[in-house]
Amino acid sequence: MTDLKLVALDDEDLAIISAHMQDSVFKVGDIDWSPREAQFALAANRFVWEGAGRKRRGFERRRAALVFKRVLAVRSLGIDRGKRDEVLSLLALRFEKKGEGPDGTVELTLSGNASIALDVECIEIQLADIGGAWEAASKPRHP
Repeated sequence: MTDLKLVALDDEDLAIISAHMQDSVFKVGDIDWSPREAQFALAANRFVWEGAGRKRRGFERRRAALVFKRVLAVRSLGIDRGKRDEVLSLLALRFEKKGEGPDGTVELTLSGNASIALDVECIEIQLADIGGAWEAASKPRHP
C-alpha cells in the first residue's frame, strides 16, 4: 500500500481527512503549536481504515503527520499538557464556520470528553503518512 497524502481546503475535504484519522492515537507530547508560524501539528498512529476491508490482510496502523495551517489560537479541554506520555484517541474532526467568511473553528473531538479547538483563518490541513505500517491487534470498535 502506498503512503497516504491528503490536503483539505473545505468541509468536504475535512470530512475525508476525519475519516482517515478516526481512531488515531497520539501522545500529548506529539502535539506541537507554533504561534509564530500559525501552525498546529501532531504526529499520530492512525488506523488504516482504507485497508481494513481486505480479508486476506490483517489490520494496520501507520505513523502520520496532521498539520493545520493558518491557526490563530488553540484551546483544549480535558488534556493535561504536563502529562506528555498520556495517550489520546482522536474520534473526529469538525469545522464550525464563523459568519460568512472562511474563518472558523476546527474541533478535534477526542475520547474521554476531551477536545482541542483551533481558531483558523480558513481550512488548510495536510495529512501524510510518515512511517511504515505495522500490524494492529484489532479493529477499533465503538458502542
